[in-house]
Amino acid sequence: MKNNKYINRKIETIIKKSAKSFSAIAVTGPRQSGKTTLLKNLFPKYSYFSFDDPIIREQAVADPNLFLENCGKKVIIDEIQYVPQLLSYIKQIIDDNRQVKGKFILTGSQRFNLIKSLGDSLAGRIALFELLSFSHTEKKEKKGITTFINSCIRGSYPEPYLYKNINPEIWYASYLQTYIERDIRTIYDIGNLREFQNFMKLLAARCSQLLNLSSLAVDIGVSVNTIKRWISILEASGIIFLLPPFYNNFGKRIVKSPKVYFLDCGLVCYLMGIKDKDFLLNGPFAGALFENYCIQEVVKYFYNSGKIPNIFFSRTNNGVEVDLIIESSFMNVSLIEIKSSKTLKLSMADNIKKFSSIFNKLNIKNSFILSLSEKNMNLTEKVKAVGLNDFFNKVLTNIY
Repeated sequence: MKNNKYINRKIETIIKKSAKSFSAIAVTGPRQSGKTTLLKNLFPKYSYFSFDDPIIREQAVADPNLFLENCGKKVIIDEIQYVPQLLSYIKQIIDDNRQVKGKFILTGSQRFNLIKSLGDSLAGRIALFELLSFSHTEKKEKKGITTFINSCIRGSYPEPYLYKNINPEIWYASYLQTYIERDIRTIYDIGNLREFQNFMKLLAARCSQLLNLSSLAVDIGVSVNTIKRWISILEASGIIFLLPPFYNNFGKRIVKSPKVYFLDCGLVCYLMGIKDKDFLLNGPFAGALFENYCIQEVVKYFYNSGKIPNIFFSRTNNGVEVDLIIESSFMNVSLIEIKSSKTLKLSMADNIKKFSSIFNKLNIKNSFILSLSEKNMNLTEKVKAVGLNDFFNKVLTNIY
C-alpha cells in the first residue's frame, strides 16, 4: 500500500509505547488487515523480512543464528508462525541483553498457535497485540450509516476500502482462496475444502445467532467435532469472534451457548451474496448484519486499546435478551441494545428495563440503544439512544 494512502491506526499509540518497554512486540490478526503497513510506518528504520518468502524461510530454518545476525540491530519479521523454532533463538538474544527494548517486531496470522509458541519461548519478554481491519473511527466518515453500508458492501480491509477501482467481490474471492490455501491447508488438516467453504457460507448466514454446533454438523454432513475444530480455526485466524453469555451466577435462567460474529461485515456479505444497499438495509438479514457490525467494532475498540474484550450478551430462557454487556469491573456493567432502525421508539428500551428488573443486584452504570438513527435522546430516565458515530467516538471510551 502506498504511503499517501496510509490511514493512521488507533493501535499505534499503545504499540509505540510498548516498544519502549518490551524487548519484543508481536502483532497478530487476519491476513491483509494492515499489519505490515502499520509496522513499516511505525518503525521505518527497522530491517524487514517476511516468511511468506520461501527462500527467506529456508534460510531461517537452515541457520537460525546466521539469519538473526543478518537481521541487524532491530527487525520486523512477518509471519513468524512459519518458523516457530526461531523463537528460542530470539529468546536467547533477548536474554543476553535485556536492556535493549523493541529489538524484535513479529507478526503472525494465526493467533492461537502464535500465542502458544510465544508463551512457551518469550513469556515476560513480549507484548501481544491484535490488529483487525479498519475500525469505524479510523474511517472518519461523516455519517454512521454511510460507514456501516460501506463496511458491508466494500468491507473494512485496507485494499478494497482504500482503492475504489478494486472490485470487492473479486477481492474477497481471492482473499478466501489465499486464506484457505496458505493458512488453512498448510497449518491444519481440515478435510474436504468444499465442505469447509460451505461451512463458512452457512456460518455467515447465521451471524449474530447462538452457535449451534449440532445444526451446522447436520446441515453440512460432518461430525460435531469437525465443526468445533473449524470454529477454532476461524477464531485463531481472526475471522470470527464468539461472544460469551454473561456468567455471573445467574443459574439456569441464562442461555449458555455463545453467539457467533464475523470480524468483517464485508466478508459476511460476500459469503451471503449481498451486494445491494437496499437489500442490506431492508432485507431479512438487516438486523443480524447491523448487530454483527456493532459487535465487530466493539471488539476492534478493545483490541486497538491493547485490551481483552470484556464483553458478553444475555438471554434468559423466557426470551429477555440484551445484545451487549460491557463489564468494566466485577458486577459493574453497561447494557447496549442494538436496533437496525432509523426510527426511535420507546419500546426499544423494554428489554433493558426487564433485564434490569430481573438482575437487580447488578450495578448498571449506563444503558444505551445503539441504532441507525443519527439522533441522540433519552428514551427513558435510564436509557439513552445514541448513533454510531457518537457511540464509537465518545460513549465507548467513557464506558471502558
